Amino acid sequence: MFVFKTLERKLAALLILPLILVLSVIGVSGYRFIQGILLKEWQEIAILRLERAAHQIDMRLHDKMQWMDTFARAGQDPRGQVIQDWLLGQIKSEPGVTLVNVTRAKEAGTAGRTEMPDRSAAMSHIGYFYPKDGKTVGLRGDLLDLAGRPIVRLEVVLSYDYLMQDVLTEGWMVAQMACLVSQEGQYLAHSSSAMQARHCLGETQDPLEMAMIRAMKERDYGTLTEESYRPDMVIGYYKLHAAPWAIMLHARGSEILAPILRFRLYYLAGGILCLAVILGLIRLGVRPMVGGIRKIAAKAALVARGNYGEPLPVASRDEIGQLTASFNEMVAGLKERDFISNTFGRYVDPEVARELLSRPEASRLGGEKREVVILFADVRGFTPLAEALSPEAIIHLLNRHFARMIEVIQAHRGIIVDFLGDAILAFFDPLDNPIGPVAERAVDCAVKMQAAVENENAAEPAYPPVHMGIGLHAGEVVVGNIGSESRAKYGIIGSPVNLSHRIQGQAQAGEVVISEAVYRQAVGKPLVLRSFQTHLKGVKEPVNLYVVHSHLEMA
Repeated sequence: MFVFKTLERKLAALLILPLILVLSVIGVSGYRFIQGILLKEWQEIAILRLERAAHQIDMRLHDKMQWMDTFARAGQDPRGQVIQDWLLGQIKSEPGVTLVNVTRAKEAGTAGRTEMPDRSAAMSHIGYFYPKDGKTVGLRGDLLDLAGRPIVRLEVVLSYDYLMQDVLTEGWMVAQMACLVSQEGQYLAHSSSAMQARHCLGETQDPLEMAMIRAMKERDYGTLTEESYRPDMVIGYYKLHAAPWAIMLHARGSEILAPILRFRLYYLAGGILCLAVILGLIRLGVRPMVGGIRKIAAKAALVARGNYGEPLPVASRDEIGQLTASFNEMVAGLKERDFISNTFGRYVDPEVARELLSRPEASRLGGEKREVVILFADVRGFTPLAEALSPEAIIHLLNRHFARMIEVIQAHRGIIVDFLGDAILAFFDPLDNPIGPVAERAVDCAVKMQAAVENENAAEPAYPPVHMGIGLHAGEVVVGNIGSESRAKYGIIGSPVNLSHRIQGQAQAGEVVISEAVYRQAVGKPLVLRSFQTHLKGVKEPVNLYVVHSHLEMA
């Protein structure tokens, strides 16, 4: 995966690449849209002009047909011979006429004869023939007598140049070539010398010409173009009415689309200029931002080594300024967290830690005497359990156990002093408040810890079950920072700590045993399963102890 080495390059790529994509999409979409407009405009104009050109050719053909029809009807006049001789002279002098043949029916095939026919009544249907020279087309009709029998054949040969003379002088829009083709696709005439060797449409298997042949069989006029990004050729056609022909117009796609092709170059040049301007603005705008980020990165490296130093100056109100301010707040939070960690360890609820830090004595060595509730919890039978399991399994078991116990103690605002092997020492500090609610909360915490142990055992049946004994005692201890200037720990010292350890020793697996002080001071009296007196080491008089109902037993 490609990785950018600098923010400037990354921002340039993130801005330039989408911009290039957007400009490309707009350019391609716009090109296709305008291309469609230009092609449609050319097609509409081409059809109109082809219609006019076809009409002109039709008029020229009709003009010669009328002369031939007049020649036939002149035979009905008593002076028909004279009139027909005059009409033949007029037909021969008509523009575009290259040859006139009059042939008697019995002498059909004899060319050049001009004897006048017997009296004729009408002209038969006039048809077309194509001399071999490829430059002319003939009109052929038979003169019929009064009985409707052919008596004379009249042929008038016209030049294709005459028929096509005005086709390309009518202001065609970017037309390359005009052709006259038969309905079968045979080339009759064309305006380009490049087509001299061509005989019919489709002989080169050109798809556009093949489509042209099919279209002429279905419609009287139309246009065809290649389905491509830039069509090479566009064709329009229009069928004549006087002859089985069609006039066809060829145009190059590049000439029709010349305006949009020129605009494409301008668009490309403008896009490149726009990208260059954006790159310049990125360099001007990103450098100050990168400089600010580099300062933050250098400061972060110092913080990582424990050197917090002075806060960074906030030089702007933009996102970099906000980032700098947030970084300063983060460093201040890290300093506070480190102080809390160094002072209270990792196992004090953050809210409790802040409350303790608000007290003047919390930040200096030493402490003060006050009454707290002490909790001591120890796993029963841990030594044989450790001997039966692998080291990895023992570590997993202890980590799982301590994680859950820490969660429960912190939830009840307890302060964990230390882990002693498989045992936990914690206390609950009233902080100048009455100790009664704290004693009740400590008892509830111990019961919840036993319930959590049972849940642990049920959750992982593959491991041996863990059982724990918990002892609670309330008494006056010294609370504060214990240690030296380089390393201190927030904790408690005093004989009640030792007494709570000994009370814990009286608890069986799964039991919570509390002293009379806890029982007496708890606001809500704990539900006691049993009570007993016992002698504890270091205490002369026997003490009263109470076994509290566990969560499961109460249920």
